[in-house]
Amino acid sequence: MAVPPDSLVDALKALSNPVRLEIVGWLRDPEAAFADYDPIADRAEVGACVSHIQAKSGLAQSTVSSYMATLERAGLVHPTRVGKYTHYRLDEERMKQVGDAVTGAAGSGSI
Repeated sequence: MAVPPDSLVDALKALSNPVRLEIVGWLRDPEAAFADYDPIADRAEVGACVSHIQAKSGLAQSTVSSYMATLERAGLVHPTRVGKYTHYRLDEERMKQVGDAVTGAAGSGSI
């Protein structure tokens, strides 16, 4: 499925921040990236808890919430509420579509 140009731009903007890009990297393998934190829910199913993302990044809660909202609006992560905690899971299919769109555009001379 092709990624519309506006949607691709939104995804690339979301990934253009070094910390957001690092968070995406952590969410690729939340079991390994957050092994130092006791899981609140099944990471394979719901991803990493936002409080663990905040602790690992060392950023303020409000900054992490803003970063996660940006990634969510770009369709790169999916939130799941577990009790009072929000967990984020990477949308692997969406990441693949964005990667394919970038490599396809680069190969066609569009970018």
